[in-house]
Amino acid sequence: MPDESVRIQKYLSQAGRASRREAERLMEAGRVTVNGEVVTELGSRVVPDRDEVAVDGESVRVAAERWIMLHKPSGVLTTRSDPHGGRTVYDLLPEALHGLTYVGRLDLDAEGLLLFTNDGDTAHGIQHPSREVEREYWLEVAGTFSKSAGRALTSGVELDDGVAEAKRVFGVDPGPVTSTLSLVITEGRKREVRRMLSEVGHAVMRLRRQRYGPVKLGDLERGAWRDLTEGEVDALRRAGTQP
Repeated sequence: MPDESVRIQKYLSQAGRASRREAERLMEAGRVTVNGEVVTELGSRVVPDRDEVAVDGESVRVAAERWIMLHKPSGVLTTRSDPHGGRTVYDLLPEALHGLTYVGRLDLDAEGLLLFTNDGDTAHGIQHPSREVEREYWLEVAGTFSKSAGRALTSGVELDDGVAEAKRVFGVDPGPVTSTLSLVITEGRKREVRRMLSEVGHAVMRLRRQRYGPVKLGDLERGAWRDLTEGEVDALRRAGTQP
């Protein structure tokens, strides 16, 4: 009979409670129990549907793996709740999906593709800078965007938290008052795109994420969501594990 047990780290990841590395830290801190007993040994295993696993006394159960995408509108917060009563991304999702965790963030005034999942390992993988998973953005900026500004972005600009560079800048449509363009980055620092454009002399007026790794926003309407296809999920798994 095959061994049905899994490492606790994998169990917590499959439950969407933490990535495997985060699960290890929870175990080492004595915050994980199995059948009421604290477990700190990282090689410990459990049998799903038989053993009772808890973090900080709260039972953790493995749900079916789920990936969805949301077309986040501008003016909606990427957070679980806002003490000031602001509208959040979870207000756009049915309650049955509130257990999913968003992958990365979009600023309040940004819009576009936002992924949610309970697959902690893959989510951690595609966000890690070492994987260099691409994020593609469409922008409307103030002023006439020049070729020299595009070259500066791909060469790298100095920000207060280090050099940031665009992998590609394309689709540039310069105008006398505003310009539109698309750019690709492989990091997800806070307000990174806006800060990069500011360094080359352009304020961002609109920002929309069009793609995250292999997954594209497509024609999904603002405020709408859908499940990812099996092919999209498989592609994300590959992106999150590539060296």
